[in-house]
Amino acid sequence: MNPDFGTYQLGAEHEALREAVRALAEKEIAPHAAEVDERERFPHEAQAALVRAGFHAVHVPEAYGGQGGDSVATCIVIEEVARVCASSSLIPAVNKLGSMGLLLAGPEGLRQQVLPSLAAGAMVSYALSEREAGSDAAALRTRARREGEHWVLNGTKCWISNAGESTWYTVMAMTDPAKGAHGISAFIVHRDDPGFSVGPKERKLGIRGSPTREIYFSDCTIPGDRIIGEPGTGFTTALQTLDHTRPTIGAQAVGIAQGALDASIAYVKQRKQFGKPIADFQGVQFMLADMAMKTEAARQLVYIAAARAERGESKLGFISSAAKCFASDVAMAVTTDAVQLFGGYGYTRDFPVERMMRDAKITQIYEGTNQIQRLVMARALLEG
Repeated sequence: MNPDFGTYQLGAEHEALREAVRALAEKEIAPHAAEVDERERFPHEAQAALVRAGFHAVHVPEAYGGQGGDSVATCIVIEEVARVCASSSLIPAVNKLGSMGLLLAGPEGLRQQVLPSLAAGAMVSYALSEREAGSDAAALRTRARREGEHWVLNGTKCWISNAGESTWYTVMAMTDPAKGAHGISAFIVHRDDPGFSVGPKERKLGIRGSPTREIYFSDCTIPGDRIIGEPGTGFTTALQTLDHTRPTIGAQAVGIAQGALDASIAYVKQRKQFGKPIADFQGVQFMLADMAMKTEAARQLVYIAAARAERGESKLGFISSAAKCFASDVAMAVTTDAVQLFGGYGYTRDFPVERMMRDAKITQIYEGTNQIQRLVMARALLEG
């Protein structure tokens, strides 16, 4: 990466990575995507393929047995998997989200406990949101108290991606309610810890192959060394995590948009009306041009945000939110146009664009709604 974020080019290793992930996705993930969505089941085939290739958590440093992929590489993996199956792309995306706080602020001993297993194929989820604490994350009610050599957690988290499939969970809990957001701490919980359990799957519009569940802590007892950073630093860690991971949601959105664009191009070339392919009509051509233009603009913004995060720049809030917000809005627009181009066929489950349209919607909502992203951007602008 060129250190000037305004001008850059992807390295040869990034292009080779894209080719490898695309080949894997086309061969081992795409054939199952429709059935995964239809049955609302976890994409085990995708997980196995990604683990075999080392793409399930490409961001894990080599020191812990991982691939040591940079932030742009992680976005490329997520993008190429999302191009064929958004549900499957949540495997690498959530693994980064769930482990980013540990990488940013975790002690070495805790990293050694968690990251090698992640590199070997385990998954990690991220638990911040609660029913009454979504955009207002500082209002969370989950509590953690110190008892001797242990921490004891009580509360409920909701909207937890890949819950029930993950081995590890990064959990935000209040350790000092009197301090508000500055009383939140971050913990690592294992699925076998006593007092931990998961709820039933949510019934969702899209990304139906990625289970979303509540998780429960009933006097959940974990070792004292499973805290990330010092008590009271959890909310800061959470915000820093999102600065690094919002571009990955942008990458997922770009992948969904690209998949819809590719499907649309193929369809309009073979669909005939009035004796010729509808690709010959200027109205259709203009739609395709706009779809491609928006998708490419989103891709470049995502890569710039990822490159800046990789360099550890400060004040990532604006660019990370911009990448996530713009790319997800693009994904929604492009997939909607794709359904339109397919006409009545696009409204059926016989073609993939209706699934892509449903999947695109969540990218405007999770890791902060796009209204929250605009708030973050506006505050960054006004603060100079």
